[in-house]
Amino acid sequence: MDAVLPNGERVRQSARTEDRGAAEAYLAQLKLAAYNEAHFGIKPKRSWQEAVVRYLALKANLRSIGDVRRICRNLDPYLGHLNLDEISGDTIWTVIQGEMKKGNMPATINRYLATIRALLRMARDEWQWITTFPKIRLLPGEVERDRWLNREEAERLIRSCPEHLAAIVRFALATGCRAREITGLEWDRVDLQRKTAWLNQTKNGTPRGVPLNADSVSVLRGQIGKHSRYCFTYQGSPIRWELSNSAWHTSLEKAGIEDLRFHDLRHTWASWHRQAGTSCDELKELGGWKSRSMVDRYAKYATEHLAAAASRIENGQGGNVVQFSTFSPRQELKKA
Repeated sequence: MDAVLPNGERVRQSARTEDRGAAEAYLAQLKLAAYNEAHFGIKPKRSWQEAVVRYLALKANLRSIGDVRRICRNLDPYLGHLNLDEISGDTIWTVIQGEMKKGNMPATINRYLATIRALLRMARDEWQWITTFPKIRLLPGEVERDRWLNREEAERLIRSCPEHLAAIVRFALATGCRAREITGLEWDRVDLQRKTAWLNQTKNGTPRGVPLNADSVSVLRGQIGKHSRYCFTYQGSPIRWELSNSAWHTSLEKAGIEDLRFHDLRHTWASWHRQAGTSCDELKELGGWKSRSMVDRYAKYATEHLAAAASRIENGQGGNVVQFSTFSPRQELKKA
């Protein structure tokens, strides 16, 4: 096919058929869709599966791309037969009901809903495939994980870890870096004189700088000479596996600590910072979060700014409190 469509777009491609009549029918369909879009604002039909292919291609560099693919596969029975403009509120409710029957928790279902919403928003705002899509609200009742270590538990964990893991745990508690950011840290991205490290393997794909405090500098100095490229290694080789392995679980058992994931060390670091008086804005920059809302979950750990307000009524103080007399409206009516 080689033709200029009514909207000005030129099409030069194969019709993927040896039947001339079928090829001409396909070209006529493209011209009709372009005409409707150009003159009547009617957008051509786009399928959910077509959108998923493009969405996954754009998200291919995400660390969590495996999870995104899995979610899209699980959504296919609900949405795979639909065009984007056929997805309605009832369709979303079908997804919710279907996943509830499987026994999935609100947190799991919310990951599905968030993926649908992100894909449809991209199809509307960036690709301009659709003009609108149903409002998708996440389910209430999702329990936010609130697990962090106190100082004594952290020291107990470090003492229970083998040497290579203890160094990683200490660095995580000192910087708040994620597991992959730590295991991928290279010496040419560390400046111990300026006390700064530059991360190029972050969760959101945006490189960022990490200020190094005395604790993290001490950990890095202890790793000098163990590998020419990577800061953290095991028996002279880079760490290519997940840190939540048998060594991690054995260390937790020896330390007497339950229900702790490696990522909870980042929550511990953030909680300690807020308790020490670090503001949410400072914490956002330190941790590399993109939005303030992702840091507000730690606001509850800092109450120093409310201490003065809390003390206003202590020990019977608060002399400016108005003393209202207590009476019953019915008694006043009887007297009248």
